[in-house]
Amino acid sequence: MSESWDGSATPPEAELPVVPEGALPPSGAPQDLVRLLQDFTLEANHYVDAAGGRNDMHRTDLNALAVIMRHSAAGRVVTPGVLRSELRLSSPATTALVDRLHASGHLTRERLGSDRRQVQLRMTPKAYRDGSTMFLPLAIRMGKAMGTYSTEELDLVRRFMADMIEATIEARHEASHPEPN
Repeated sequence: MSESWDGSATPPEAELPVVPEGALPPSGAPQDLVRLLQDFTLEANHYVDAAGGRNDMHRTDLNALAVIMRHSAAGRVVTPGVLRSELRLSSPATTALVDRLHASGHLTRERLGSDRRQVQLRMTPKAYRDGSTMFLPLAIRMGKAMGTYSTEELDLVRRFMADMIEATIEARHEASHPEPN
């Protein structure tokens, strides 16, 4: 077995795609960074599952509340269509999600506009309280871990994470809309 660029074992018979020049990390770069990002994502998902499970909430419920919180903080209206698009759900799944969050007291629906057909979704104080209860332990531990780094180091990590998020978004778009051969 040989080793791939991310450090994982590759069977000798596996056909690897041709990688364009400059697409891989520079030689000497820590190859375990990709693995660490994968591990972080996995552990974050495990935490969300555990915290949500204790509150009878699925990861999708928590992701929906995160979307609503992010858009609301930016002053944008959140509709079921926004949730459907950002969470990549079908219309029936979005309706079930909104109904579930409304029934649990985590969001309200408000009619908008003169024809009142459009619905705006807003988080309730209960959603903020429950979110704080679920994510405070994680925030405390992450805050302690970040406290060991200098401002300059955190700035570098912030830039790195933003770049990794952008790279992931670009890769997702390519995977969703592959170019014809």
